[in-house]
Amino acid sequence: MTPREALHTYFGYDDFRPLQAEIIDSVLSGKDTLALMPTGGGKSICFQVPTLVMAHDNPEKRLCIVVTPLIALMRDQVTNLQEKGIHAAAVYSGMSYDKQRVALDNCLYGPYHFLYCSPERLESEEFRKRLADLPVGLIAVDEAHCISQWGYDFRPSYLNIAEVRKLLPDVPVLALTATATPETIDDIQDKLAFQEKNVLRKSFHRENLIYVVRRTEKKEEQVAHILSRVPGSAIVYVRNRKRAQELSEWLNSQFSILNSQFYHAGLTTQERNERQEAWTRGETRVIVATNAFGMGIDKPDVRIVIHYDLPSNLESYYQEAGRAGRDGKTAYAVLLYNESEDKAKARKRITDNYPPKEFIEQVYHKTMDFLQIGAGSGLGHRFTVHMDQLCHIMKLPVIQTYSALHILTQAGYIDFEEEHETQPRVQIHIPRYQLGEYNLSREQAELLDLLMRSYTGIYTELQYVREADTKTTHDLLVSLAQRGIITYIPRSVGCCLTMTNERQTEIYLSPAIFEQRQVRFVAKMNAMVEYADQNQFCREQILLAYFGENDAPVCGRCDVCRDLMHRVLTE
Repeated sequence: MTPREALHTYFGYDDFRPLQAEIIDSVLSGKDTLALMPTGGGKSICFQVPTLVMAHDNPEKRLCIVVTPLIALMRDQVTNLQEKGIHAAAVYSGMSYDKQRVALDNCLYGPYHFLYCSPERLESEEFRKRLADLPVGLIAVDEAHCISQWGYDFRPSYLNIAEVRKLLPDVPVLALTATATPETIDDIQDKLAFQEKNVLRKSFHRENLIYVVRRTEKKEEQVAHILSRVPGSAIVYVRNRKRAQELSEWLNSQFSILNSQFYHAGLTTQERNERQEAWTRGETRVIVATNAFGMGIDKPDVRIVIHYDLPSNLESYYQEAGRAGRDGKTAYAVLLYNESEDKAKARKRITDNYPPKEFIEQVYHKTMDFLQIGAGSGLGHRFTVHMDQLCHIMKLPVIQTYSALHILTQAGYIDFEEEHETQPRVQIHIPRYQLGEYNLSREQAELLDLLMRSYTGIYTELQYVREADTKTTHDLLVSLAQRGIITYIPRSVGCCLTMTNERQTEIYLSPAIFEQRQVRFVAKMNAMVEYADQNQFCREQILLAYFGENDAPVCGRCDVCRDLMHRVLTE
């Protein structure tokens, strides 16, 4: 089977998008490959097609391990593949042991071609042992910039991938990202242990995307004005959850026709899914969101992306702005800029993200005391952390405490997950033969029967269950818990801390962990401020030069180019 035959047979396309064919050929030749493709460039096809070709030609290499950071994205991609008749599975935190075992058995013995997993799964010794036996032909690493300590979204768990490669020494790696500077490109290949450097890139130029910086002291009114002038689907990015809700509600109160919803990681999975689906279907026109929204969305007709607040770096700005106009039609990326206010916030963000070393050590010990972890203990233990309680009881400032815990994660002392989603858990206390005494409704009885058949250990300990995904089922479980028939712990989103080392009496932050990253954070923040502040050079030229494309022509479409053209024509 040729790549084009696989593309047509499984996905219904007659030809590849630019660069896809070259990436697939590189993978099929067995080369480690780093692919740089702008948001919406069709990254998934680049590992799905070669995997299906390899599976057809050599069943011993029929499986692709896909490492991706978002559970929701895994589920969506698995569902999409299954709808096309392609067998795929996912393994992630919160799944019961039985379900993980079944998924891995299916990949070993069944006609499965894709196994999605989070980078954290790669830390499990049991998972690694099973992995070594699987018929793996390719490792695909999505959002590969997360492995680079110089990238804007460094995640230490990605460093596990290089260790896994030792278990699969002849398996090539395809690393994929939409944003990477030249320094990050080199670091990705180094951290993934590439046999030799091999970068394939598509220009970050977007012919249909118009970049605009709008200077204003009244951002709310500007959002409303822009949305009233530009029809079609829209995303408005903000920095925090409170502003997302307040701005969405204000837009609805002032302009009901805008039909806005807010979105952030503090919502339940069901709420997030419902809001994203309503927006995707066009029932909601405007989504006001934190950066928790957007990764993996597949909506081609977004006409405008507005940044209400200044992002921390040009990488995240470019990726978020690039969610507009994937259909190739004219779209706008608008950044609202209040010079004095945004510059002051940028300076504060630097101190918030890199508090003094003494404060970081204080946070470490106060967190250990809060979790009641003694010196020399705690290794491997996992805790749910209620940050409001921690900061209130230990008298710590909230924003700097979050930053300190992330720095301690990068230093290897802990693993702190800020938006960790805990799956619902259930334990049944009443034996099956006694349930007839409880006058259960038909729905309650059917649900209990399903749980008893699905989870063999549900009588002896709490089991992670997926059946609580709907409000109806949640309400049934609550009613059963109120009667003492079960214990039910609902799904929640919060913070999770894992001890990757025993509690230390002293901590050490090396210059590479602290000073060097601080310097780079400041440089990235300054580049973002300079982009917004200047009005002499083409916006797209500045963006492309930042990503290493130094010979790009002026775009002729951004606010700077149009203003220059207007001045030339009127002088």
